[in-house]
Amino acid sequence: MASEPVESGGIAKALRKYLITGVLVWLPIVVTLWVVTYIISASDQLLNLLPMRWQPRYLLGFNIPGLGVIITVLALFVTGLFGANMIGKRLIGFWDQLLGRIPVVKSIYSSVKKVSESLLSDNSRSFKTPVLVPFPQPGIWTIAFVSGHISDAIRRSLDDEEYVSVYVPTTPNPTGGYYVMVKKSDIRELDMSVDDALKYVISLGMVLPDELGVKTLPEHNIPIEKTQ
Repeated sequence: MASEPVESGGIAKALRKYLITGVLVWLPIVVTLWVVTYIISASDQLLNLLPMRWQPRYLLGFNIPGLGVIITVLALFVTGLFGANMIGKRLIGFWDQLLGRIPVVKSIYSSVKKVSESLLSDNSRSFKTPVLVPFPQPGIWTIAFVSGHISDAIRRSLDDEEYVSVYVPTTPNPTGGYYVMVKKSDIRELDMSVDDALKYVISLGMVLPDELGVKTLPEHNIPIEKTQ
């Protein structure tokens, strides 16, 4: 009779182990499928912006799942091709000036444009260097990303030591976070890619490269933009 609790406990432990293993197998698959399905569905909704006679269900009599994604990619490619030439740049500049004169719209458009250029531009050096910073107080460290340069107006209000502006993402949602200015001597550059650093933040520190090098900034300077 004494062995029954042991056997029951062993069975429960085995069931729990296999259930967790099953969840770990299926959860990434389900989430990936859900995200892909959502993207395809949202892109297909863009087809409703076309005139009725140009929509696939009107021309073919049925919908084609994923056609919106193809059209969206083609539209982005054509827009980028057009915006890269002389005429396109002039038209985009005219559009920027036009929106820059509209109250409220001006602040929203210019802010989104600057942020998107900082994150997506190949020429930008911002948000490409993972670092360790003491946050929210000395002795407590977190991962952050160099997010640009500090303006001269703000720099003059700080002490004589050099500061670096960084973005501290929240966990597990890195789209929210804090913009802070940290002394350069207190920052430690990480020998890891941005993707690895984001995975580390999103996974609550459970996904980390096998080897992680840490180096201080005075010896290995981060490429920081300087104001003109």
